[in-house]
Amino acid sequence: MIRFFPYCALLSGLMTAGCAHDQRVRHDAAMPVGAAYVAMGSSFAAGPGIAPSAGSKPTLCARSANNYAQQLAKRRGLQLDDVSCSGATTRGVLDGWAGIAPQIDALTSETRLVTITIGGNDVGYIGGVMAASCQRANAASSVRCPPAVPATEEKWAALEAALRRIADEVRQRSPKARLIWVDYPAVLPERGGCAAAPLSPEQADGARQVAKRLAALTARVARETGGAILAASRLTKGHDVCAPDPWMNGYPVPGKPVSAPYHPTLPGMTAIADALDRMLGK
Repeated sequence: MIRFFPYCALLSGLMTAGCAHDQRVRHDAAMPVGAAYVAMGSSFAAGPGIAPSAGSKPTLCARSANNYAQQLAKRRGLQLDDVSCSGATTRGVLDGWAGIAPQIDALTSETRLVTITIGGNDVGYIGGVMAASCQRANAASSVRCPPAVPATEEKWAALEAALRRIADEVRQRSPKARLIWVDYPAVLPERGGCAAAPLSPEQADGARQVAKRLAALTARVARETGGAILAASRLTKGHDVCAPDPWMNGYPVPGKPVSAPYHPTLPGMTAIADALDRMLGK
């Protein structure tokens, strides 16, 4: 039987949880062995470029067998259904995309844990950083780069509505599940830049503002819908692409190819898995 208690302060400085008064969303700290676990999200959940591959189908999802959900499930003995997919937006979670079924279809009444990292693609976060880096790194060449398209206020509003709908779907489909939102790890340093992130000061500041707004929105939705938040954005500070010990791939330079620029490395995924493991209790 699941007993309930409020998650209002847990691992202070790294994780906060929703303190909504809705009794449906308050859960035991312990997660039993064999519990059903659904992992949803975009590439920051899937872990493209981190070996070995999980053999995901379709292959475009590029899931790693060492992403944070896979690591957590192995440690805890959880029954994982990892439906995270590189390139996914909230639409992919809710309605499906590119012929892929909606990620929420993995939820059942038996699901006891749900983690999700989503939203960056809705507002062009990493796509914008990639486009800006391409343009700056190849300014003197004929390489064609995609345009960086800033998100409109309409897109931000649509993202918030979609995040809230995801929370509602989890509660309806898996009323006994504990929902943990994992926000995006730190990609850029808090100030300045480096060769691993070929951005102008204005471009870097713009990307930081998008990251900050995305983290704040995710935390607010989690709090107001009774979910929990693992603030990977804070957990990974000091391990950005410019750090001495980066947990994030930088932009590729000649002779140093990168399979997934501006995405977490194995140590970054492991740090998130460690934090989730502590969050679940013993």
